[in-house]
Amino acid sequence: MTKVHPNAAAVAELRRAEFPCAGGARATEAEVLTVWRKSLLFNGNGFTVYDSKGNLVFRVDNYSAGSRDEVVLMDAAGRPLLTIRRKKLSLGDHWLIYNGEEAVNPRFAVKKHAGLLHSKALARVTPCGSGAKSCLAYDIEGSYSHRCCAVYDDRRQQLAEIKRKESVHGITLGHDVFRLIVQPGLDASLAMAMVILLEQMFRSRGSLLKS
Repeated sequence: MTKVHPNAAAVAELRRAEFPCAGGARATEAEVLTVWRKSLLFNGNGFTVYDSKGNLVFRVDNYSAGSRDEVVLMDAAGRPLLTIRRKKLSLGDHWLIYNGEEAVNPRFAVKKHAGLLHSKALARVTPCGSGAKSCLAYDIEGSYSHRCCAVYDDRRQQLAEIKRKESVHGITLGHDVFRLIVQPGLDASLAMAMVILLEQMFRSRGSLLKS
């Protein structure tokens, strides 16, 4: 880990106006994030996410007594960016992504792929609400248990990748520490929301949501 106690004040405000579909700031090069499957809270479950300089950019902290059907992605200062909720009365593993802590007008719907056992498809992310037809849908493929996944748009352009992380000595770290590489055109917070959902759908141990 580059930095165990990052400086939250170093994180800039996320701009949301330039990508109405993905909802994030315009990037000129790929963002390389380090994802740690560990909450900053002593008795919590979640994620801690750092940028390439070791600054904290995202966090997920779920208390053991929290809801079984909701996860909140926050920025470094604890402000809610996206809320992920399990869709009620739906067939299969189906989730909705909302702005902030809103409970209406979801931005995206995410459904776990229920096809053949050996299919590479993991989940599909589709836009919701007004203007949805002009926004891209995303397919997530690969193996989350092996931390080897990719996110594609509907033109088969790869917009994000999950891959194992190596230490400075070339040693591959465990499954709880991995890289999230986000290409320009996809908001990093949405990419991280996809990671959270993969954890819920294909978790190898435990869950962010206590039962």
